[in-house]
Amino acid sequence: LRVNSSKDILSCAHSALDIGTWDLACQFNNTDHHTELNGTDRLIVRRGQAFTINLYLNSGSYQPGYSQLSDGLTGPQPEEQYGTRAVFGLSNEINDTCWSAAVSSPPGDTVCLSVCAAPDAPIGRYVLTLDERIQFDFILLFNPWCPRDVVYMDSEEKLAEYVLAQDGIIFRGDAEYPVPLAWYFGQFEEGILDACFRILDMNPKHRRNPGKDCSGRRNVIYVTRVLSAMINSNDRDYGVLEGCWKDTFDGGVSPMSWRGSVQILRTWNSTSCLPVRYGQCWVFAAVGCTVSRALGIPCRVVTNYYSAHDTNSNLVIERYLNEKGEIESSTRDMIWNYHCWVESWMTRPDLPPGFDGWQASDPTPQEKSEGVFCCGPVPVRAIKEGELTLKYDAPFVFAEVNADLVYTLKYNDGSTRKIVNDQKVGQKISTKSVGRDAREDITHLYKYPEGSAEERQVFEKANHQNKLLQQKGNPGLHITIKLSMGIRKGCDFDVFAIVSNNTEENKKCRLVFASRAVSYNGIVGRECGFKDLLNVELAPGGERKVPLRLNYSKYCNNLMEDNLIRLGALLIDSSTKEAVMAMLDITTLSRTHCQRHADVCVSFQILGEPKEKRKLAAELTLQNPLPEPLQGCCFTIEGANLTGGSSITEKLESPIEPGQEAKVKIYFTPTQSGLRKLVVDFDSDKLGHVRGYKNVIIGK
Repeated sequence: LRVNSSKDILSCAHSALDIGTWDLACQFNNTDHHTELNGTDRLIVRRGQAFTINLYLNSGSYQPGYSQLSDGLTGPQPEEQYGTRAVFGLSNEINDTCWSAAVSSPPGDTVCLSVCAAPDAPIGRYVLTLDERIQFDFILLFNPWCPRDVVYMDSEEKLAEYVLAQDGIIFRGDAEYPVPLAWYFGQFEEGILDACFRILDMNPKHRRNPGKDCSGRRNVIYVTRVLSAMINSNDRDYGVLEGCWKDTFDGGVSPMSWRGSVQILRTWNSTSCLPVRYGQCWVFAAVGCTVSRALGIPCRVVTNYYSAHDTNSNLVIERYLNEKGEIESSTRDMIWNYHCWVESWMTRPDLPPGFDGWQASDPTPQEKSEGVFCCGPVPVRAIKEGELTLKYDAPFVFAEVNADLVYTLKYNDGSTRKIVNDQKVGQKISTKSVGRDAREDITHLYKYPEGSAEERQVFEKANHQNKLLQQKGNPGLHITIKLSMGIRKGCDFDVFAIVSNNTEENKKCRLVFASRAVSYNGIVGRECGFKDLLNVELAPGGERKVPLRLNYSKYCNNLMEDNLIRLGALLIDSSTKEAVMAMLDITTLSRTHCQRHADVCVSFQILGEPKEKRKLAAELTLQNPLPEPLQGCCFTIEGANLTGGSSITEKLESPIEPGQEAKVKIYFTPTQSGLRKLVVDFDSDKLGHVRGYKNVIIGK
C-alpha cells in the first residue's frame, strides 16, 4: 500500500481474485467508528482503528498463501519529504500502529478486507481503488477513542459531551448572573463535514503548498491553529465569519440572531466562501467548536468574565477618569464584560512534559500571531503556571485572565492619583458541565487562589510587576454597589452605592454615581442615570446607602443590543484627595431560562408524543414586559435532529400590547431519537432577542 495525505488513493491489484461486487459496510463501520450520525450513505472512519470491506468474488475463492492481493496508495502531489507517501503490503493481521491491511475472513468466495489507518495519519478524503477499475471514497477523522491518537480521551461520558453532543450551553450575561445560552452545534448535520474540510482546503497554507499542508493535517496542533485563523476572515483569507462590534449590522445580521453553527457554515460553503456577516466572540467560538468536533477533536466553549484585551503585553489595562467619573483617554486595551474561546483536548509532544490536556485557542480576531489573526493552542496548565514562553500565544491568554486594571483620576487642576478599586480580571471562567446543563467553574484550571503563595510565584515567573507591587492595605474609605430586586427591562429600578469610613475621623467626600449603556466588549455608550453629591459626610466607622434611580423612559433608547448597563461609583476624599471606586455591569434582560423572578423569558411546551418521524408542535409564549407595544415580533426554533438542519420561523402580524402575550405554534418533525435541545428565539423591535431552550427526549 502506498499512503498519501488528504484526498489520497488506495489501489489494490489482484492476480487470481475475480471481484464481482463489494460492500463498504457503512452502517457497521460508521457505527463502530462513532460516525453514524453523519449518515451511513458513505464511509467515514477514524484513524488507528480498523474498518472492513466485503469483496464478493464472481468465481474461485480466496486462499491464504496462494491468492495474491497487492496494494498501492497514491494521491495528489505525494512527496516522501512531507511524509505523505508510504508503502506497505498485506499482513497476516492488522497493525494499529501504522497503515496496514489484512484479510480477516476464512477461505471462500467472500473476502473481508480489514484496513487500518495509522493513528497519526493525515485526516481527510481518501479514494480506494481495487483492480485499477473499482473506486470508492472514504473519509478519515481524528480518533479520540484510540489510545494511540494524540486526541485520545479516556472517558465515555466526556466523549459524549465534547465530541458527540450536537448542542450545548454557552455562558454570557455578566459575572453576577452568568446567563446560559443554548447553542445548536450540529456537527453531524448534512453538509457540515464537507464544509469543515473545505475550510482546511481554503486556508492560505494549503493554497501555497498543498502537499505540505495535507501532511500537516496529521498534527492536531497544526489543524487547531489553522482553524483559529480560518473561522475569522480578518486576513481576507476566505475565512468563515466577519466580526462586527458596532451598533448597526448593515449588509448582514446581528450576531445575536444566530442560534447555531449550521446555517453559518452552510451559508459560507454555498456562497463561494464569502465571509458570513456577522459574528462576535461567542459565535466565533461556537463555530470553532462545531468544526473541531466534526473533525474528531474533543472541544468545548469557555467563557471568561471580565476578560482583558492587552494590546501592548504589559499586563496592565489603564484608564483615566475625570472628576465626573468620565473616561477621558485610554489605550486600545479593553476589559470585555465576558469573552468566549474554545479549549481542545490533545497531547503536546512539542512541549516539555506536563502540558497535555486542554489547550486554549481563540478564533475571535483580536491580535495577530505570526502575522495572522489567530491565537493558540496554548496549554491551560501553562497559563496557570505562568509559563509564557510555551507555544502558542501564552502571554496574550495569560493577560486575559490576569491583567491588572489600573484607574487614574485626573483632577481639574491637572494633578493625578491612582484610584483604589477591587475589580478583578478573570472571574468565573465557565463551561457547560459534562452531561448536565449546569455551569462548571473552571477558574482553578487557569489560576491559583488569589493571594496564595502559588499565585505570587506565578506572577514572579511571568514578571507581572504590577501585581507584585500591590499592597493589601485597608483603605480608609470603601465603596461597593448593591442591586435591588426586580431589575428588568421595562421597569424603573434603584441601584445603591454603599460608602463607608474605616478611619477614626470625620470624612467629607464627593460621590459621583453614574450609569451608562455598555456593550459586552466594554464599549461605553450613553448615560442612563447620574448623580453627583459634593458633600457626603461620613462619621468614624460610618456608612451611607446612596440610591440612584434608573428610569425606563431614559435608559430604554440608550441600551445597546447586549442590554447591559455599567454602574460606576467614585468616592473622593475632599481633604486628602484619596479616591476609591466600584464598578459593576448588570444585564436588564436574561435571554434564556428564568434565573430570577423578574427575568423576561419564553415559556413553551411540546404538544404530542415525542417520537422519531412524528410531527410535534412547540407552543411558545412570551408576555410583553414593556410599557409600550412590541412590533415586528417573530419566534424561531432550531435543533439538532429536530428541525431538519434549518430554522423554522413564525411571524406575528399584529403588535403585542403591554402586558399581552405573544403566542404561536410551530410544527417540527424529529429525525433521531435521544435527548435533544430545542432552541427558541423571540425577536422584536424593542425587546431584542430573548432566548430559551427545552430539553426534549425523543423516543424511537
